[in-house]
Amino acid sequence: MKPTPSQTVGPFYGYALPFPGGSDIALDGITIHGRVHDGAGAPVPDSLLEFWQADPAGRLTGAPGSMRRDPVTGESIGRHGVDFTGFGRVTTDADGHWTLRTRVPGNGYISVCVFARGLLHHLFTRIYLRPDAFLDSLPAHRRQTLLPTREADATYRFDVHLQGEKETVFLDFG
Repeated sequence: MKPTPSQTVGPFYGYALPFPGGSDIALDGITIHGRVHDGAGAPVPDSLLEFWQADPAGRLTGAPGSMRRDPVTGESIGRHGVDFTGFGRVTTDADGHWTLRTRVPGNGYISVCVFARGLLHHLFTRIYLRPDAFLDSLPAHRRQTLLPTREADATYRFDVHLQGEKETVFLDFG
């Protein structure tokens, strides 16, 4: 049998993948928010972002089992808010905006996986909260696409550009 081409990955996220509290990895740290933009700079209202990160000590072993279910219906009612899992899932709103609340990762970056309409494969990138050797290896204009803008003491902005002049650096793990 021959492999078949990938199917487009959306837009259907609002029906099955989000969960209550998906944007709240931890409420006692930092807030990162931004927009997902297409190649023309327009917002992408039906995309989904997944975040993985280390805890503040740099460990990648988040606590499992933080999701709560309604004992009667079995539906997800969100995280219990105690254990740090290192994982979040956020959909964009009608303006392509998303928000994540978390702690500063000990390794200095948050991994991001982007799913959006028209993409045949999801895209991987990172949000770097401090410099590292990988960032130093990139040309300055490309490096900027991986660095959030600090807006306040504990608030950062990080926009994802799928194509175009401001295209975010995407990583190939294949």
